[in-house]
Amino acid sequence: MTASDRPILEVQNLSVEYRRGRRVNLAVDDVSLHIAPRETLGLVGESGSGKSTIGKAVLGLVRPTGGSIRFDGNDILTAPASQRRALARDLQVIYQDPHTSLDPTKPIGYSIAEPVQIHEPASKDVVRERVFAMLRRVGLDEDAARKFPAQFSGGQKQRIAIARALILSPRLVVCDEPVSALDLSIQAEVINLMAELQRETGASYLFISHDLSIVHYLSDRIAVLRKGRLVEYGDAGRIYEDPQSDYTRRLLAAAPVPDPELQAQRNAARDKDGLDARTDAIARAIR
Repeated sequence: MTASDRPILEVQNLSVEYRRGRRVNLAVDDVSLHIAPRETLGLVGESGSGKSTIGKAVLGLVRPTGGSIRFDGNDILTAPASQRRALARDLQVIYQDPHTSLDPTKPIGYSIAEPVQIHEPASKDVVRERVFAMLRRVGLDEDAARKFPAQFSGGQKQRIAIARALILSPRLVVCDEPVSALDLSIQAEVINLMAELQRETGASYLFISHDLSIVHYLSDRIAVLRKGRLVEYGDAGRIYEDPQSDYTRRLLAAAPVPDPELQAQRNAARDKDGLDARTDAIARAIR
């Protein structure tokens, strides 16, 4: 296997336990998956399925109890702290809530420039021009660099968070429910922006969501999680059109259809099965 053929991310037999006193919760149970260069893998499941825990394990925010995680062929679980810090240049994250990545006391130009100043030191003029260029690319003007997070809407703040994550041209971006907190009318704009930026930069995405319609739109492949275990894994089109798992079919039943009676039947079936995935009106906007 050549370097160009090698997956950018390989997760093998990953397990993660959370302990609270004597109680043990197996959040991720023997999960294996991979992401190729320039590919999007959608990781989908209801709340508590373990999908965000996998993202946190890749980012080094939780310590697995078993398995391995390899980035560009290197085991990052055993990597020294210096190597993990260097990895941050190639591995970035977009969170559900942009407040987590934006300092409310600093102008947003500062937050976007910070990764550049850490990993690619340059003159103030060079950094400033990179920040301005990135702001323009996500649909904001240069004056935004001098404003504070509280002066922006939720959709604008998520665009700022995307700019911050992509300014270093990372090779992999973990996208943890990046649009679920946005109004439906804004979600399609942000999703399409992320798709455009991926085509331009060649980044790979690990796109985490409870919403199978959005995951299908963005992803090359899909991994479906239930209670910490993979129940389906493969080509996005195949899984969306011909799911083999009853659980995946129930997730699909949460997607809206134009027939009110059929939609009511789907809603009733979803509620009966106890799924908590939101109804997704955005599916029509992004198709």
